[in-house]
Amino acid sequence: MRAVLQRASRASVTVDGLVTASFDQQGIVALVGVTHGDGPEQVQTIARKIAELRILDGERSVSDVDAPVIVVSQFTLYADTRKGRRPSWNGAAPAPVAEPLVESVVAHLRERGLTVGTGVFGAHMDVELVNDGPITILVEA
Repeated sequence: MRAVLQRASRASVTVDGLVTASFDQQGIVALVGVTHGDGPEQVQTIARKIAELRILDGERSVSDVDAPVIVVSQFTLYADTRKGRRPSWNGAAPAPVAEPLVESVVAHLRERGLTVGTGVFGAHMDVELVNDGPITILVEA
């Protein structure tokens, strides 16, 4: 499992013209990708990193300051671009495997009491954010 964490001063996700998640304060946008063999251990690690990495102002975490998080499923994090010009998506887990694991990441974050918005799994989404810093971190579990 991989996640790209971006510290943002504001962010939103829009699907078919409807905003599914947004925030207007410092928070984290987490793009989460699932690969074959991922399971509960990887979910817990990614959720813990999203919640506890000290990447907000003052070296604080989302959990420290109750900052918002938006989680967006992103199978393209497992693109293989080593050959040719067309990425291979073979490293990404299929939707029936990936969707419940991404939902589990969201559930783990909410169990911590965090405010978590989401995109819509498998949908075309417009993700807008102002990267604050910029701070962008790749986390792997």
